[in-house]
Amino acid sequence: MSQACRVLVVDDAEDLAAAIAGLLALDGYDVRTATDGRQALATMHDYMPECVLLDIEMPGMGGVEVARRVRELYGGDVVLIAITGWGEEDLRVSQEFADFDHYLRKPVDPAALQRLLPPLA
Repeated sequence: MSQACRVLVVDDAEDLAAAIAGLLALDGYDVRTATDGRQALATMHDYMPECVLLDIEMPGMGGVEVARRVRELYGGDVVLIAITGWGEEDLRVSQEFADFDHYLRKPVDPAALQRLLPPLA
């Protein structure tokens, strides 16, 4: 029996995190959510996801800091996808997203997200 790909969705907007998680679960992914950076890191430790979708602007520890810590702790084994309202023309994208593998603009296009996720086993 194959194991579903584990995905962690991190967004301080609980309804958005739940909506994305629900879509991914319907596609067969094993999904958990976190609503802030500290909760995300704690969940990472116990859950060990293959992919993390991170909101950039969250109170407290934002997505960029979470990404840096994930890279320090887990290296490049985790696919990190930034979820942001920032556009390509915004210089923060190239400056701040060095630890991310990909980024998507809000609202997240489910088809674009699906192309970036690790394949289901």
